[in-house]
Amino acid sequence: MSAFTGFVADLWPWILLIFVGFLPNESWRMLGVVAARGIDETSEVIVWVRAVATATLTGVVSKVVVFAPGALGTVPLAVRITAAACGIAAFLVMRRSLFAALVAGVAALLAGIWATSS
Repeated sequence: MSAFTGFVADLWPWILLIFVGFLPNESWRMLGVVAARGIDETSEVIVWVRAVATATLTGVVSKVVVFAPGALGTVPLAVRITAAACGIAAFLVMRRSLFAALVAGVAALLAGIWATSS
């Protein structure tokens, strides 16, 4: 086996990820950017689409918090809900800062895990 074949054999999962995951997604995103030129952001249709997207994301996050998969499922529900509430509070208090919400939510989750561990 040549050095090139060994190199490609080690990278095939990443190459597959780029061709199957990244490129199709990016092509649709770029098409959306081009198609969205000139659209009024305050139009009723765009406001409705944004509201539907926000509601969908909220539903998915709520489902992950309440019906947690994997290792997160071992964390008590009260800790998960409290961490989500801390993240939302930080988002609102820190003038809609996503970074502050993420840091506060993760810190609350880790503190809750530490406090409930035996």
